Amino acid sequence: MAEAIALVGCKGPGQEAEYLRILSAAMPEERLIPFRTMDDAARAAARVAVVANPDPAEVAALPGLVWVQSLWAGVEKLVGAFDRPLPIVRLVDREMARTMAEAVLAWTYYLQRDMPAYARQQRDRVWRPHAYRKPSDTTVGLLGLGALGTAAAERLTGAGFRVVGWSRGPKAVPGLETFHGTDSLPAMLGRCDILVCLVPLTPETRGLVDARRLAALKPGAALINFARGPIVVTEDLIAALDSGHLAHAVLDVFGVEPLPADSPLWSHPGVTVLPHISGPTDMDSAAATVAENLRAYRRTGQVPDGVDAARGY
Repeated sequence: MAEAIALVGCKGPGQEAEYLRILSAAMPEERLIPFRTMDDAARAAARVAVVANPDPAEVAALPGLVWVQSLWAGVEKLVGAFDRPLPIVRLVDREMARTMAEAVLAWTYYLQRDMPAYARQQRDRVWRPHAYRKPSDTTVGLLGLGALGTAAAERLTGAGFRVVGWSRGPKAVPGLETFHGTDSLPAMLGRCDILVCLVPLTPETRGLVDARRLAALKPGAALINFARGPIVVTEDLIAALDSGHLAHAVLDVFGVEPLPADSPLWSHPGVTVLPHISGPTDMDSAAATVAENLRAYRRTGQVPDGVDAARGY
């Protein structure tokens, strides 16, 4: 039997036991051992680690690693964290893309159908209908056209929304008008009634949605951030909401999670706070993807396609 695979980064014994059960069922030919229970010899022998948002220091304590398989799509904590090149394989999972696209559509409807306004009216005991706005009269801009953005675009266009998309480099998506590069970003933003952030967090995207980019949105536009908190500059977002330029923001991700109790976002009337639930990992589906990657590696010796360290994803 091949050397054991290290399982790194679970949140507590309950999650660790669940992940071990599901992953072991998906690949019974492998031995998975939690990092915390591995002795020095086992840590030295491990060639592969399966990680769930781990402490990079624990991954670095496995000196023989050949590659790392993440159970999350986001790997920003790991990129550049080691003193040697170490391939990091993101979770690219169809079920996660479907779940995220479902969330994008649901919260786009929430904004398109004026749900924040009706919630405020209920609190104030105000009975006032708002004029209906068709999906075909609503332009949704997708910031990011990877697997998640492409799946979201399909759901949105299927529901009748006008959709435009932006990516760092050129990308063609059937039925979608696309923009690429920072020079084209203002033109895309100027089309948006709703902007959805789905880009990975990299040095280039940190602070990407700042005061200048928010000002480029249509007056009265709304924002959905399902990517990473630091992509949106919180102070600039609050200022855009307070000025009335931005109507509402749905935020599922934050620079610090859980969101601190003293954050002004909790009580801001223009903000809906979600506890990072838009694209949860489906462990059964994720385990099948991880098992497929490991079997291919055992068979061929080739590490699966990983993160481009220069791009950060």
